[in-house]
Amino acid sequence: MRGGWGEGHGHRGRHRVRRGDVRSAILALLDDRPMHGYEMIQELEERTGGRWRPSAGSIYPTLQLLEDEGLVKGEDVDGRKVFTLTDSGQEAVPDSSEGGRPWEQDDEDSPRLEVRRELVRTVAAAKQVIRADDEAHQAKASEILKDARRKLYAILAEE
Repeated sequence: MRGGWGEGHGHRGRHRVRRGDVRSAILALLDDRPMHGYEMIQELEERTGGRWRPSAGSIYPTLQLLEDEGLVKGEDVDGRKVFTLTDSGQEAVPDSSEGGRPWEQDDEDSPRLEVRRELVRTVAAAKQVIRADDEAHQAKASEILKDARRKLYAILAEE
């Protein structure tokens, strides 16, 4: 079952997230690039390996609050409201050098976080190969990913 930020208490690998963390996470994401709300939900789920999946009911009210405070600005782009940081919002972004990004807290030195980071990087690289629309590169990428999957299952099969 896929839970939201406040859900999943008691599920292995998930924990309850404070409301301030949702706010900090949104600011940190928008520091990377402009996004719409659903994209933020997907990005946070991807960056945490599924550990945090905020609900629309936590993202959109927080975005509205941040917009009311003048920290973010939303504008319609192709029928979606895309948010960017204002100058005040850029000053409010949590310092990534102190304790990592909100989605990395409590895990910063764990091997689990490193696996998640590499997974996110690998997914991003695979998406770029797909977008490049070169069939030879896509075939090579597919073989690399198949090999990686086999090797990961081999790790689990070790006694």
